[in-house]
Amino acid sequence: MMDSSESETLALPGGETRVLWRRSSRARRISLRIEPKGGVVVVTLPPRAGRRAGLALLTAHADWVASHLAALPGAIAFVPGALVPIGGVEQPICHVPGARRGVWLEGGEIRVSGDVAFLPRRVRDFLRAEAKQRLSALVAEKAASLGATVRRVRVRDTRSRWGSCGADGSLAFSWRLVMAPPFVQDYVAAHEVAHLRHMNHGPRFWALVRKLSPHTDAAIAWLREEGTRLIRIG
Repeated sequence: MMDSSESETLALPGGETRVLWRRSSRARRISLRIEPKGGVVVVTLPPRAGRRAGLALLTAHADWVASHLAALPGAIAFVPGALVPIGGVEQPICHVPGARRGVWLEGGEIRVSGDVAFLPRRVRDFLRAEAKQRLSALVAEKAASLGATVRRVRVRDTRSRWGSCGADGSLAFSWRLVMAPPFVQDYVAAHEVAHLRHMNHGPRFWALVRKLSPHTDAAIAWLREEGTRLIRIG
C-alpha cells in the first residue's frame, strides 16, 4: 500500500487547528504528534484504520494538542529586522538592496542585498552553506582523531533528527544547527562521527562521543530545551 497524506483545518476545543492526515503502510496503530515547523497536528493512520477512528483519538486528546501547540515558540520568518541566531548569537537581518554581495555577516548583522522578494531564500542558502562549512570542519577534526574516513558531509532540512550516519560513511546534518551555540554543533558532529565506529547507541558508543566532545551532556540538555525554537525559524 502506498503511503499518502492530506491536510485540513478542524475546529477543535482549543480552536481551529491544522491537521495532517497521514496514511502509513508501516504504522501499527493510530498516533498523534505535533509538527513544530508548521504548528500542525499529524495523525498517522495504519492501513485498516478509518478517519473516524483517527478523529476520535484526536478529539479525546484535544487538551493535549492544544497545550502542546500553545507551548510552541513563536515562528520567525526570514524578513528584514528578524533576529536570527548564528552560533547562538542573535543577529538582525538587514536588507541592503543596492549592495552586490549576496549575503554576508558584518557589524553584528546578517546583511542581504538584492530584491527583498528573494531575501528568505538567500538567507536560507547562506545558513545552509555556513552550516556545511562549520560542521565539515568539526567532522574532519574528529574523524582524523579516530583515523576514520568520512565519505561526504551533507546538510538537509530534517525535522526529526539533528544528524545521521549512513552505512557508507556519509554524514548528514540539519542546517539549522548553524543557529545553535558552538558547543552544540561540536556535540552533534561528535555523535555522528562516533557512529563511524559504533552503529548503535550502546555504552561504547556513548563513551566515544564523550571522548570526542566534552560538551555532550550540556548539548543534549540544550537541544531538549531549545531545539524546537530552531525548527520554528525560517
